[in-house]
Amino acid sequence: MKLTPVLFVSAIEPCLKFWVDQVGFQKTAEVPEGSKLGFVILGKEGAEVMLQTYESADKDAPALAPEFRKCLTFLYVEVSNVDEVAKKLKSVEIVMPMRKTFYGMKEFSVREPGGHIVCFAARE
Repeated sequence: MKLTPVLFVSAIEPCLKFWVDQVGFQKTAEVPEGSKLGFVILGKEGAEVMLQTYESADKDAPALAPEFRKCLTFLYVEVSNVDEVAKKLKSVEIVMPMRKTFYGMKEFSVREPGGHIVCFAARE
């Protein structure tokens, strides 16, 4: 019924500038882990992503602890206006410059603060 990626990161706080301030997601839930966040759920227009620290995940599922650090993700996010998103992300590392694809999309990819690659695309 629903697919929600969980991105494992060293620290959530640096990722919030990207996901909330620049991309426009809203924090819908958070779980503190001491003085920092251990887990958050972010949502925007029906899309959802979860961020969880390695430390929190290690406590949650110790048997999988070594796997969490190998799981970098590539997300493909379709948006209504890719140029508008690009303007908001000028300070983020671009790993694939804007391009037009043979399958009718205009897209570019960035590395978000947690190390994951996020491709933003709009139909041309």
